[in-house]
Formats: sequence, C-alpha cells, structure tokens
Amino acid sequence: MKLQQNQIANCRQKLLSFAEIPVSLNMRIGFGVWLAIIFTVSVTNAFAIEELLPPFGFRWNDPMSRVEAVLEGAKARIVSREKKEGREVWTVEGLVHPGLKRTLFTFKGGALFGVELQYEYPDWSIERYNQRMGEIRKYFDEKYGTGKLVSRARDTDSDVVQTLVGYQWMVGATMLELFYFSAQHDALVYRTITVDYKAL
Repeated sequence: MKLQQNQIANCRQKLLSFAEIPVSLNMRIGFGVWLAIIFTVSVTNAFAIEELLPPFGFRWNDPMSRVEAVLEGAKARIVSREKKEGREVWTVEGLVHPGLKRTLFTFKGGALFGVELQYEYPDWSIERYNQRMGEIRKYFDEKYGTGKLVSRARDTDSDVVQTLVGYQWMVGATMLELFYFSAQHDALVYRTITVDYKAL
C-alpha cells in the first residue's frame, strides 16, 4: 500500500513536471512568435523603403499588353515604337502631369524595364528651371538619401552651347536619375528636365 502511494506520488510529481514543460515552452513559443512578428514587420518596412516602382501605377516586368491597355485607358497616345539594341522604346504623349511633354517606356524581352519622364516648360527662364531642378532633387534626397552627382558639363566648343547636370539614386532594384539639359544657339533655346526610372 505504501509502495502504491509512493508510485502515485512519483507519478503525480512527474505529471506536474511534464505539465510545467508546456507552460515554459508556450512562454518561449509566445516570445518567439512576438520576435518573429517584430522582425517580419521591421524587414517589411525596410523593404518597403527600399522598393521604388515606376510611375503611373506600373510595376517592373509588366507586359507590353498591360502597359498599352493602361495608356489607352488614360487616353494617352503611343506616337512611336522603336526597336534598338534588343529593346523596344515607346514614345508616349498625353499623360496628364504638369509640364510633362512626353514619356518613354522601354521594354526588354517584352517586359517593362524603364520609364523616362521628359518635362518642358516653354515660358520658363533658366532661373525657374534651376529652381524646379532644386525642388525635385531635394524631394528625392529627403526620400531616398543624398543623390550622387553623375554629370555636370557645359560644352561651349560649338555654336550650340549645351549644359547637362545629372544626379542618381540607387533604391533597391531601381536606378533613379534626374537630369537638366539645355541647348542654346543665339536666341533659340531648348531646355528639359528628365526623371528616369530603370530596373536593375
């Protein structure tokens, strides 16, 4: 009888010991789950910051058919389609954005690879262009970090004086470039600001 009571006591002790293990594991699992959630949220936020998509709601590798359907829906016109160096470039006009003269869509293997926005303001002075260039650069700097100066050139060797200033940002799998270009011959002046998105 005493032996039986001892066995019952031992069994009870073992059961209590085993009962404590799941509680401990549950606490550890619960803590582990919280760590996993925090890590996932942190990584997701980091990737969200590092992801830069092309404009107008497109995504890299969108097929030509989708891009064309969206452009038609926006009442934009594809004024030319050129094939060069294994890529196809569409020149598009009619996308509504202040100062946007034309947009170039570049496809590689039938998938969206680059979008270039070309802005022109015929009535603007060089000072206004410089101001606008500074505003866009500041916006990109604040959002993606300080841009790298990739071009600052002024060519006065011919009758046409040309100026090119450019900055570059690398954001995840996207290269973003901002350029100001001007060409002047006597009273004739051409100026443009270009914002170029390219998949890497």
